[in-house]
Amino acid sequence: MPADPIPPTTDSPGEEYELADLPGAAPFDHPLKQRIRCRALERWQMQPAPARHRDDLGRPLYANRLVLETSPYLLQHAHNPVNWFPWGEEAFSLAHELNRPLFLSVGYSTCHWCHVMEQESFEEIDIATVLNQKFIPVKVDREQRPDVDDLYMTAVHLFSGRGGWPMTVVLTPDRIPFFAATYLPPRDGLRMGMPGLLEILEELADLYRRNFDQVEQIGSAARRALERAYQRAPGGDLPGTDVIEGAVGAGLKLHDPRWGGFGTAPKFPQPSLLGFLLKVGSRMGDRQALTAVSTTLEAMRKGGIYDHLGGGFHRYSTDERWLVPHFEKMLYDNAQLATLYLEAYQKWRDPDLLQVTRETLDYLEREMTSPTGGFYSATDADSQGEEGWFFTWTIEEIGQVLSPDDIALLQSVYRLSPQTALGGRGILHLEGSPSGVLPTVGALEEHQADRVADLRRILYQARQQRVLPHLDDKIIASWNGLTIGAFSRAAQVLNEPRYLSLAQRAGQFIAKRMVDRDLLGRVSSEDRLGQTGFLDDYAFVISGFLDLYEACGNPIWLERALSLQRMLDCHFRDPKGGYFLAGDHQEQLVTRAKPAYDGAEPAGNSVAAENLLRLARLLQWELKSHLFLMGYETRIAAWHQDP
Repeated sequence: MPADPIPPTTDSPGEEYELADLPGAAPFDHPLKQRIRCRALERWQMQPAPARHRDDLGRPLYANRLVLETSPYLLQHAHNPVNWFPWGEEAFSLAHELNRPLFLSVGYSTCHWCHVMEQESFEEIDIATVLNQKFIPVKVDREQRPDVDDLYMTAVHLFSGRGGWPMTVVLTPDRIPFFAATYLPPRDGLRMGMPGLLEILEELADLYRRNFDQVEQIGSAARRALERAYQRAPGGDLPGTDVIEGAVGAGLKLHDPRWGGFGTAPKFPQPSLLGFLLKVGSRMGDRQALTAVSTTLEAMRKGGIYDHLGGGFHRYSTDERWLVPHFEKMLYDNAQLATLYLEAYQKWRDPDLLQVTRETLDYLEREMTSPTGGFYSATDADSQGEEGWFFTWTIEEIGQVLSPDDIALLQSVYRLSPQTALGGRGILHLEGSPSGVLPTVGALEEHQADRVADLRRILYQARQQRVLPHLDDKIIASWNGLTIGAFSRAAQVLNEPRYLSLAQRAGQFIAKRMVDRDLLGRVSSEDRLGQTGFLDDYAFVISGFLDLYEACGNPIWLERALSLQRMLDCHFRDPKGGYFLAGDHQEQLVTRAKPAYDGAEPAGNSVAAENLLRLARLLQWELKSHLFLMGYETRIAAWHQDP
């Protein structure tokens, strides 16, 4: 992570603050330099910026165009000596003018390896000089521009056979990739024999300058491959049960019967697949599918991937046992997993599943809810410059807040297995066959179980005194739609008014603050609405509003869902079937994606199809009522009404 910031001094007037020119880059013209300098100083005075290179007063020595942005990820790179551009026409026009390739780096603010690459490479003067002299460097927040991320991540898979972040792609000025990778160490041989970024940059710059024909050949092949990858067959008849049976079989083939989950390490929760198996298993009586779900949910809730003190789930497990997680927490994971555990509770009525649901939702309310009602995006894996430091313990640290007797009681329930991967620090996890927080049924008396709950709260409060991981506080429409759905469903199933109130507040925030000129925005950051929404934003928010309508019965949420569906149909619909990721009013990239794969998040088309089915059923009844006699297209004013 960047170096700890130095507090601002009170005797350093802003007019004396001068930025150094970025190494190897042409100086900014005076108006731009003044804008960057003023914004850098303003941000530094509000909150000291993390920066390796500083002047004598501790202020950032360098600043680039990213300081003018609102994305937390882009701002993390605003004081690199790299002459970063945000994605946009300015960068591509300059690339054409100077006949340079573009160096595209894509990541997100809570990405551990993005932090590593920033410190290893983008803060290094020699690497920055090469980037500034021979490339046009462009930085993209994947959470702001999922269309850019989706396109070039597909290219990364085509070039390297794998994907991940940070994403590293080199493009022609026409935005065609001719090199693609993920994390790269700064120099050859510094990490597991991987090629180094500095050497790759020199080779690619030389190739572009001396053999552009080869660059064009590589780019043409990449473009054709991307177009093939995005081809979708036109819609036909509805699939039969054989498709469902085939999908179940494919999922179960990957299931780990011992530790749950799918495949080997690293293991991701995959809530879309688990939810599918739960539904199919329940409706068709498929015991194998249900066993796969119950085994996985049980293993995850016991393991270190679940935060036993604060609630909620970490991103994924680095091992097959769900013990050692990658410690970032994402809103979309926790919204989906809260819903999944709630549905599993409805199936089996297991109080352990209900406990996870409540603790996860309570975590989202306590730590991820903005004062405006929207939900924040994520928290970092790193704290104090170490991944997982915030969430892990030594027995000595526990001994500073608990008595020996309390430690013994805690250890009768939770294990604290030291992990060499974490410098010997341990992760709280359950073993055995817990009932509630107990390792074995009847192992503790009721008063002891209450005391264990108290000890968890004490440790949580002690943990909160540590340096908190970075919070990505931007509000993303699609992820908020998933979270509104989770709270709405929990409110309905558990008869919990508090959860309904949280869902309504978030819904009101989206309806009143994220819809502009009949278009849904994607991101609200620093109280500014940025990029317009994509397919996922519309589909997930429509789904959340329908959940809200079913939970509270207020027809305004159905009206709002219908208004969004109208926008989606107008701008995103493919006449051949389905919806494009980006609308006809948005930037058109090399090829137009139409997502159909349920990954960490469900595909926008999957949710859109379900929304249409739900709307069809609801409107069979609602269209008979007076509310819809005038047609939903005349009800746009409903956006600005309070429920």
